This record gives sequence, structure tokens and C-alpha cells, in this order.
Amino acid sequence: MQENDQENFKRELGLLDGTMLVVGSMIGSGIFIVSADIARQVGSAGWLTLIWLLSGLITIIAAVSYGELSAMFPKAGGQYVYLKEAYNKLIAFLYGWSFFAVIQTGTIAAVGVAFSKFAAYLYEPLSDENVLFELGAFKLNAAQLVSIFTIIVLTFINSRGVKNGKILQTVLTIIKILSLLGLIVFGLTLAAKASVWDANWADGWSTRSFDKDSGSWLPIGGTALISGISAAMVGSLFSSDAWNGVTFIAGEIKNPKRNVGFSLFLGTFIVTIIYVLTNIMYLAVIPFDEIATAKFDRVAVVASDYIFGNIGALIIAIMIMISTFACNNGLIMAGARVYYTMAKDGLFFKKAAVLNSSSVPAWALWAQCIWASALCLTGKYGDLLDFVIIIVLIFYILTIYGIFILRRKMPDVERPYKAFGYPFLPMLYIIIATAICISLFITKFSTCGWGVLIMVAGIPVYYLTKPKEE
Repeated sequence: MQENDQENFKRELGLLDGTMLVVGSMIGSGIFIVSADIARQVGSAGWLTLIWLLSGLITIIAAVSYGELSAMFPKAGGQYVYLKEAYNKLIAFLYGWSFFAVIQTGTIAAVGVAFSKFAAYLYEPLSDENVLFELGAFKLNAAQLVSIFTIIVLTFINSRGVKNGKILQTVLTIIKILSLLGLIVFGLTLAAKASVWDANWADGWSTRSFDKDSGSWLPIGGTALISGISAAMVGSLFSSDAWNGVTFIAGEIKNPKRNVGFSLFLGTFIVTIIYVLTNIMYLAVIPFDEIATAKFDRVAVVASDYIFGNIGALIIAIMIMISTFACNNGLIMAGARVYYTMAKDGLFFKKAAVLNSSSVPAWALWAQCIWASALCLTGKYGDLLDFVIIIVLIFYILTIYGIFILRRKMPDVERPYKAFGYPFLPMLYIIIATAICISLFITKFSTCGWGVLIMVAGIPVYYLTKPKEE
């Protein structure tokens, strides 16, 4: 049934479109902001660079491992399909449930809010300080309305056909890559100072954490260092996430057996290079203490002030608005394909399985839009990110372990592409990601615990809504 239906999707996306979807969905606002928090957690130039590099390498390993799965199952739904084939419908449903409840919609809300924060840089009345309506504890501010408006606009564009979303994604992502490379080049040529670089690397590998109350650095080691590294990696891993979106739209990619896996590798590789170079530029331009104490964590704004002077903040605001807009376009486009595939399996609202006249799952797009908009109103995006990252990692671990299961379960299925470095690299990913999960669960239990609870809450929902014929 599903294979036939697959033909109703139009295969209109090539390798460039797939790669731009990966890059565009990965680069949101994180690279402009997260380095401040990482600097405070680990306290040195070497560790800051290493954490970005490690996050990038983990992401590339995961992406090239997914290449094998995407070539085996080149259809809409991506990761959901891989989990169903490797395990069972329950595990796949828990992924889809978490994906709709917080992973995709929570990320769309958080990225929408980042867009509105920087829109307020250009026009102050759009800020979250501008409260428009109050009812008891609930406050509606202008920034929430801006973020909801952008989500609605992007959902509408994507409901008119995959071609519109594709053109917007590719154009905005190319602008985003060029502007980030421009920032790196201008930073390293116009504002880099040998004295700043040397001072930042003088004790480049000492580990310390920044105490906000006293405004001073405290040396750390042992368990404090491990929890500092794992807390720091939440931001860098989140900034490197959403690369798997291209697997969800495999039903619309030309020659998916080749192009999905290849765009996963190219996209994650490009983003890792850009992220590491951006941080090297920060370390060449900004004294380390200023990175750690950047106002509102806006490290890129500090760098841009050094590079371009007073107009710097404006340049970064426009860059982040383009970046987050493209990021949300990719997230919105990809997310709806998961609900579509779940609905085909009887595990989501039936209407989500219907394609409109433009051959896209419009009902699923609008359902995602409504829930993401509701999450914008909660005002708890910071907590949402913690909720999200632990669930995301758990399902990445399960999916990559699925490669081992499927090698035993389906030895004869054609594998046009095999996981790079199997079994060592996939197992290395599983070990590192498991260690990060355990550390997060211990050190950030109050938020990560909620993430796990939301996921587990899907179990009774699955058995209550499961089609009777099973």
C-alpha cells in the first residue's frame, strides 16, 4: 500500500536540494549564541574548539551510518520507517509521538522565537518586552506573535507544493552559507589580533567554570568537568541537529538510494567545517572572558562589533533572521512527512495520510503548525530544548543500533550503500551518545526527566489508539 502511494509524491529534489535541506535545517541561531554557554562550562579555548569538533564528528558518524538505512528504505518517513523495520510499531510510534509532541514542534517553536528576538533588533516593538495581552499568569507578547506568524507563512508556502519549499530552502541556505563564510573571512582578515589569539590559547586546555554570581572562574575537574562537558554539548549538539530531515522527504528525492545518503554526508561535513571555523574566528577576535560573558550570549554580535563597528549588531540580526527562517522552512517541510507515514500505518490521524492537489500532506503540515504555535505561547523554550535533546539522542542511538539488527534480520536486502566504518564507527557513536545521555539525565534531571516522561507517556496512547485488527 505504502509503496504505491509513494508514487503520488513528486520526486522533484536533487542532490543540491537535499544537501541544502540538511545544511539549512542544521544552521539556525545556535552558532551565533551557544559558544558563550560552552565557554562558561569548560573555560578554555582548546575545550571550546574541541566540543564543537567532537559534536561535528559525532554528527557526521551518525549521518553516514544513516546512509545505509536511507538506501535500504528510500521512502517518506525516514527515521520512523527505520525504527519500525528494525524493532516494531511501538518503538516507531514512540518516536513519532515524541517527534510531534516536542522534538520537531518544540524545535520549530524555539527557532521561531529566535527569529522574533532578532527581528526586535530591527524594530523594537516586536520584542518580548512588549506585552499585548494579560490574563492571570498568561502573557501574550509581540515576539510570540511574530514567531507564530512566521510558522504560519512557511506552512502555507510548503502546503502549495514541494517545489516552493525547495526553492526557498536552497536560495536562503546559499545566502546563509555565504554570509557565515563572509563573517569568518572578514573576522580573520579585518579584526583578528595576534595578542587576543595568543592570550586565549595561553592556557588553552585549563578546565574551569564561570560562576555568574561572583563573576569569577573556578577550576574544575573530575565529575564537575564531566557534567560541564555534557552540559556544554547540549548546545553544540542541538546546533548540529535536524540533519536527518532529508530522510523524511526521501519520497520526493530523485535517485534516493544514492542522493539521500550523499546529501547527509555533504551537509553535515559542510556545517561542521563552518562551525569550527566560526569558533576559531571568535577566538581570534574576542578575548575569552568576553565570549563567556557576552550580553544575552550573543557572541556573534560581539564579534561583529569588533569587525564592523556600530553596524555589527544589525548585520548579525539580519543574518540570524535569514538563518532561522531557512531553518524553520526545512523543519516544517520535513516534519509533516513523518506524520503522513505514521497515518498510513494507522498510528496518527487519518487525515494526515492525505496528499493535497499539490502532492504534499497539507493536513499534517497544518496540524504541526497549530501545535508548534501553541508551544510558542508556553514561553518555556529553554526547557523544551533540554526535553528535546535527550529524546533525540535516545532515538539516534536506537536507530543506529538498528543497523546491527537489520544486518542480522535482513541479510539479503540490497544495500546500495553500507555504513562507513561499520561496525566500529556506529558503535563508537552509540557509546559516546549513551554516555552523554546518562550524564544529562543525572545532571539535568529536572528537564531531561520530563523529556523521557513525555516519551514514555506515548506507551499507553499507543495501546489505546492501536487499530483493532492487530
